[in-house]
Amino acid sequence: MPTTNLSRCSKIRLFNPNLNAKFISVTIEIPLDARLYFNTYRNMKKQDAVAALAALAQDNRLDVFRLLVEAGRDGMPAGRVADALGLAPNTLTFHFDRLREAGLVTVRRDGRSMIYAARYDTMNTLLDYLTENCCQGRAEECMPPEKDRSKRAVRRKEAVA
Repeated sequence: MPTTNLSRCSKIRLFNPNLNAKFISVTIEIPLDARLYFNTYRNMKKQDAVAALAALAQDNRLDVFRLLVEAGRDGMPAGRVADALGLAPNTLTFHFDRLREAGLVTVRRDGRSMIYAARYDTMNTLLDYLTENCCQGRAEECMPPEKDRSKRAVRRKEAVA
């Protein structure tokens, strides 16, 4: 059987010990189309970008997401998020669900606490998508002037404090 260049295909080896000795393993070669590869690895699809932007297009959800990003990869218990933002637990649960459905946050249980954390991979992929599709890959053209960025950083820190 001829082999295909591995950079263009994916090999899967299957093994079934219940079959007779003549048929021990099978190799299946699946050619990867460049477009499939492009959309599968580190590239966001349009509908995913729309879902993420829609989830962030509400003030409380944006505040929750920003707080989780600032909390780091370990995340933050839901109760601390509620206290920090002054949101009722049932309202916060609704917002967490929307962010989770958009792939922007993850949740894990730690004892009786639910720990929410930002998904940096999705956030960075969204930023890459916007840079590539809205700035024609030239991020420097989309960046605000340096003085505007420093003012925004100060405002952000004041809002959290």
